[in-house]
Amino acid sequence: MKIYKSLLIIFFIVFFTLYNAVAEEKIEHKIAVLVNDEVITSYDIIQRMKLTAIIQGINLNTQNSQIMVNNVVDELIREKVKLSKINEYQIKVEDERYTEFEINFFKRNKIDRDEILNLLEENKINYEEFRKYLLNELAWNKLINGLFFRFTSINDLEIKELVSKNPTLSNEQAENLVIQRQLDLQSSKLLRDIMNEATIEYK
Repeated sequence: MKIYKSLLIIFFIVFFTLYNAVAEEKIEHKIAVLVNDEVITSYDIIQRMKLTAIIQGINLNTQNSQIMVNNVVDELIREKVKLSKINEYQIKVEDERYTEFEINFFKRNKIDRDEILNLLEENKINYEEFRKYLLNELAWNKLINGLFFRFTSINDLEIKELVSKNPTLSNEQAENLVIQRQLDLQSSKLLRDIMNEATIEYK
């Protein structure tokens, strides 16, 4: 990973006066990071911070905002490099598959969809920002499955061990867990490789 400027991103206007809408409107879309010539702006960071806070139920304040900024910037950088690989393989996600993924996301995280959509609107976050966030995750999963699923294998001993530790698991569920663990390892390795190859410049 080539980094030409390693400056700590200082969050402007004390987290835009902690959600002050007027202050937010005055913030220009300044370039904060360049990732392989792809731009991450100050506005992108604010939008993702608010989205993350809403999804995770976090109350942002002066104590935790800088930590959140750093985490969000790292997350957006990872998304940019993932997207480059997704585009390289021309991965497409069908609308029906996305709808199913979104429904499962809300169920898995025990979040009320209508409540989240209302919060997005109240905080001036376009639904498309949320959709893009999930769509990138889904497309990356599809890429990983396409590249590595055929190389996965199931060990009977590992399945038995999983079921013995979790009696509520069926054999099929245990098999899926084993496969997912292998895919997760491949995902982490691929992400690490493309991050090492990326050119990242902090402004």
